[in-house]
Amino acid sequence: MTELAYLAAGVLFIVGLKGMTSPRTARRGNRIASVGMLVAVVVTVVDLLSLDTRLVWGLVIGGMVAGAVIGAFLAIRVQMTEMPQLVAAFNGFGGGASALVAAAAVVASDAVMPTETAVTISLSLTIGAITLTGSFVAFGKLQGLVPSRQMFLPGGSFTNGAIAAAAVIAAGVGMMYDSTNAYWVATALAALLGITAVLPIGGADMPVVISLLNSFSGIAASMAGLVIGNQALIIGGALVGAAGLVLTLEMAVAMNRSVPSILFAKFGGTAAADSIGTQPVNRATADDCAIALAYAQSVVIVPGYGLAVAQAQHAVKDLANALEARGIAVTYAIHPVAGRMPGHMNVLLAEADVSYDLLLDLDQANPKFKQTDVVLVVGANDVVNPAANNDPGSPIYGMPVLNVEEASTTIVVKRSLSAGFAGIDNPLFYQDSTLMYFGDAKKALEDALSALENL
Repeated sequence: MTELAYLAAGVLFIVGLKGMTSPRTARRGNRIASVGMLVAVVVTVVDLLSLDTRLVWGLVIGGMVAGAVIGAFLAIRVQMTEMPQLVAAFNGFGGGASALVAAAAVVASDAVMPTETAVTISLSLTIGAITLTGSFVAFGKLQGLVPSRQMFLPGGSFTNGAIAAAAVIAAGVGMMYDSTNAYWVATALAALLGITAVLPIGGADMPVVISLLNSFSGIAASMAGLVIGNQALIIGGALVGAAGLVLTLEMAVAMNRSVPSILFAKFGGTAAADSIGTQPVNRATADDCAIALAYAQSVVIVPGYGLAVAQAQHAVKDLANALEARGIAVTYAIHPVAGRMPGHMNVLLAEADVSYDLLLDLDQANPKFKQTDVVLVVGANDVVNPAANNDPGSPIYGMPVLNVEEASTTIVVKRSLSAGFAGIDNPLFYQDSTLMYFGDAKKALEDALSALENL
């Protein structure tokens, strides 16, 4: 019965993951996968209690209640704009939990175990430790506790390579000589590697990093499942590891970069800060934006990280409602790496009750821009930079971007002319058809809505 229950949980995981492939079925898929996890947890607890009478009921129930309370609190209190931080933290907790399972196995066996068990324990310890510390560095960058810029450490990739090699050697010593201390050294080195590997990565690359760390957490969980012989953990971990890896590769393709270049190579332009934003632009007021929008027949809204920072998703929806009331067609173009985690813009717009039918991906949106009257860019930069298409010398050349410059008019809502993560200027800002509307995205959109209502 235990094996059948684990199999059922695994099937629910897969069906739930399938539901995540569409915004329409994502909530249902999440519920199905949650039921699968509930089945796996209950069966695991009952199975453990039947096998080990020394297991204390109070400890097990207390841990489950504490976890449920913390999870419910976070689900209720954390704002949608903070989802990237929460996902990063969850990845870290997952990696840490797997490392603890492996550590308990080392202590219980006094490091004396078959080779295949020693290998899985070493993988769970090291990958789990990397995920734990790396995820919380990512959390710190997203939360503003750690500078989001690239922070290059002495030695760069060589230092990280040396730490990784030392961790592998320590794990090998632990397996060869049944040394508990060697396992702890390997774990500590892996935890250090998680910090030194993520610190140099800029904040704009966090979508790829979070996705990769999510994959690591699944791999660590699957290894932990092999250590304790838990089929549900093996299946669930394998699903998370595989899905996270596929998503990581998809995100890298969307940036026209390889995963190694994101993790190990410096990315960005070399233009001096004082040379960016020095050309004249068409500055717009709220009234100018309102007039351009009011006389349009079609409007495409392009959200970016600036929308998330300003928490302007509801202001965007209110403006879109006002435009639709005037008979203007409004859609949203979503770049796959806009924001700070995969699907960040989709999550924010969903919170504002924007219909899924109005969301266009890059391939759907680009053919529409030539027939679009106004494109409203809210807080995006590199993902709308035409240099990716026409400047072979640009560091983002070849990166798929939203071709907003093809629209009749482009309104860019941005705090300033500062460069995006790529560290390069954006020619879009200086085109004759572009209006630069400077200010906080939420207030700027609210002012534009007020001006529209007064027309």
